[in-house]
Amino acid sequence: MSKIVLTNVDKYYGKNHVLKNLNLTIEDGDFMTLLGPSGCGKTTTLRVVSGLEKPQNGFIHMDGKEIVNAAEANFAPPSKRNLNLVFQSYALWPHMTVFDNVSFGLKIRKESSDVIAKKVASALERMQIAEYAKRYPTELSGGQQQRVAIARAIVSEPRLLLLDEPLSNLDAKLRVDMRSELKRLHHETGTTIIYVTHDQVEALTMSTKIALFRKGELVQVAPPLELYDNPCNLYTADFIGNPSINFVKGTAAVSDAGMTVDSPMGQMTFDRADMTPEAPKSGSADVTLGLRPEQLTISRARDDDHRVEAHVYSGMPAGSETLVTVRVGEVLVTVKELGSTHYSSDETVYLGFNPKKINVFETASENLIKYCV
Repeated sequence: MSKIVLTNVDKYYGKNHVLKNLNLTIEDGDFMTLLGPSGCGKTTTLRVVSGLEKPQNGFIHMDGKEIVNAAEANFAPPSKRNLNLVFQSYALWPHMTVFDNVSFGLKIRKESSDVIAKKVASALERMQIAEYAKRYPTELSGGQQQRVAIARAIVSEPRLLLLDEPLSNLDAKLRVDMRSELKRLHHETGTTIIYVTHDQVEALTMSTKIALFRKGELVQVAPPLELYDNPCNLYTADFIGNPSINFVKGTAAVSDAGMTVDSPMGQMTFDRADMTPEAPKSGSADVTLGLRPEQLTISRARDDDHRVEAHVYSGMPAGSETLVTVRVGEVLVTVKELGSTHYSSDETVYLGFNPKKINVFETASENLIKYCV
């Protein structure tokens, strides 16, 4: 069991306010990814949870037990929090074999030799590196060394596993392989994992929930698909997705029945049932439409009256997919097609899309006012 609750947490480095009244709940068994650009506070959050940093304000509870009370200067040491950390650097002892690196913590706890051998064998097997038990770190590749570091972290069966950008030093193929291993590890052990990354692909593919940060503040916490389909504001929409979401300006007329939007993509009407609580009740508003590149289809023939005329600006075939940038009026829009397709510059094409899948944001507040449904 490992449920973590952060309440009103503030962290300063000198005059730099790094975490601003942070409130976050991580349920037992979550794979919670802390996501955001460099300097947004995600690693600081991890270090505060681990006990490596002390916040100036706030509380942290683990399984109902208070481990941080900043007002009373009560900070449980890392050794009392039943957690392990894996950092970007592998931090392996070069003079020790893989077996000795992984078993080190168990020996400090004075576990018996038989128990140590069994636990280390299980951890190495789980990370698929059992054959390297007698090797030294210098005899391993970067990916193998990172597996050793993770095996060392899980061998003691911690309630909580903290990982700070553990894959950033690996090449692209190894990162994909390790994402698969970490997801399998979480499924098999049920350990609560807090994972820090700036890589949205890692966050979307591995997490049960994502906490998106901006300048020390929590922007949105949601399961990956919810964050992708219905970002709460323009910042989240722009940060999540590769290639980036298309933003198209428009105007909206709002009534009790719903909303009619006029934009270069045509006129669309949305029911009130598809609108968020933040949506205006009536009147007019400037809005921004969010269209994911993969939600758009492209055709050389206008086989549907609802298709929008566009002109090819550039095409970028990449084997498995083609990114096509087109101009709709004065707006550039990116379309993602599966497979390799070639288009000529300035070629006339026609775009299709499902209006129900479009996000609509109020431009002034930047808040989502119409769901993707």
